[in-house]
Amino acid sequence: MVQLNRPKIGFFGKMNAGKSSLINALTGQQVSVVAQQPGTTTDPVKKIIELTGIGPVELIDTAGFNDTSTLGSQRVSRTQDILDQVDLAVFVFAGNFDAHDQTFLETCQTRNIPFFCVQNKTDLPFTPFSQGGIDVIPFSCQQPDVPLLLRTISKHLPKSSYAANALLDDYVRAGDEVALVMPIDGSAPQGRLILPQVQTIRNLLDIGAVAVCVQPAQLADYLHTHAPKLVVTDSQAFEFVSSVVPTTIPLTSFSILFSRLKGDFDAYLQGTPAISRLQDGDKILVLESCSHTVNKCDDIGRVKIPNWLQQFTGKKLTFTTVSNVDPLPPHLTDYKLAIQCGGCMVTRTQILRRLEKLKAAGVPVSNYGMTIAWCQGIFDRVTKLFCNKK
Repeated sequence: MVQLNRPKIGFFGKMNAGKSSLINALTGQQVSVVAQQPGTTTDPVKKIIELTGIGPVELIDTAGFNDTSTLGSQRVSRTQDILDQVDLAVFVFAGNFDAHDQTFLETCQTRNIPFFCVQNKTDLPFTPFSQGGIDVIPFSCQQPDVPLLLRTISKHLPKSSYAANALLDDYVRAGDEVALVMPIDGSAPQGRLILPQVQTIRNLLDIGAVAVCVQPAQLADYLHTHAPKLVVTDSQAFEFVSSVVPTTIPLTSFSILFSRLKGDFDAYLQGTPAISRLQDGDKILVLESCSHTVNKCDDIGRVKIPNWLQQFTGKKLTFTTVSNVDPLPPHLTDYKLAIQCGGCMVTRTQILRRLEKLKAAGVPVSNYGMTIAWCQGIFDRVTKLFCNKK
C-alpha cells in the first residue's frame, strides 16, 4: 500500500486555553513554550509523533484566535490558514464557553472540517460543557489522561487521511510488468528520484509487479523485446513517449496517477476541456504545491505549462502561481482555469479543500499531467484506463 503524507492535526482555541500545555502532555516533550502571558505561541509550532494504529502524524500548535496585539491580526490569519490545511481540528477551551468559541465550531461545521473539543484545566473549578452532537472530553495537564485524548483523536481522524487510496492497486496485478519512463535531465533533482516515481516503484513492489525503469532514449529498444501491462511516464515527456509506445499498450503519467491519489480525478476530467475555450487575456491559476528553487528555463509550472497552453490555444494568457499551501488569491471568479500539480508534497485534504473553493467559484480545475496531455492531443488515451475506476 502507498504511504500518504502525514495527517495534520491542529490545536485551536483562544489565548491561554492551554493548547501548548496539552500538546506537551500528549507528546511527553517540551514542544511548545508555555507561559502565563497570553499570546506566547505566535507562529504555528509543528511536531511529528507516531500514533498507534495510524502511524506518523503532524501536530500543529496555533496562535490564539482572539489575539488583539499589534501583530494579532496576522497571527489570527495564519491560524485560519492552518485550519484549511488540517485533517482534524482539536478545539481547546478553558473556563466559560463564549461567542468566539461558538464561532469557531460553526466554522468547522461549515467547512466540513472534522473536530472535537477538549475542555481543558479541569483541575480548576469548571462547569462541564456539552453541546448536542459534539464530542467534548475533559482534560487536565496536571493529571493528563493521554490515553483518552489519543482514543478521541483516533476516533475523529478520518481514515482517508492516512489509509492509502489506489495508485495502481486496482489496475496492476502481481507478476505484471510496468515500464516507468523517468527522464534524467536538467529538471531532475540532483542525485535522487522525485517522490511520485519513488512511490510508484514502491507501490508496484508491494503489489508484486515488476517495475522496469528506463530513460526516454532507452524506451524504443525496451519495447522491441517487451510488452508491458502499462507505461507510466513523466508528463513532460508525453510527446515523445506517446509516439514510441504502441496504442495497444496503455499509457499514463505519474501526475495522472497522483490526480487519483491526491486530487479530484473526476473534477480534473471535467475541467480540463476548458483549455480549448480560453480567450486572449484569460487568467490562469497555477497551483504549485511544493517549495523549490525556480529554474527559469525548465520549471514546469511557471514556464513549460504556460508555453504549452499558449502554443495550443494561440491565445495570450495571464498566469498567477501559488506555491506550497499559500492562500489562494482573492477574486477567484476572475480565473478561467486552475491547474494543480500532482501534490506529492502535500496531503490530499489540503488539495481537496483548495479545489472545493475553486469549484464553488465556478473555476474549472485540471492538473499538470492532464493539461499537458490535452495540449499534446492524447488526453483520452492517457486517462481512459482509469475513467471507470473509483
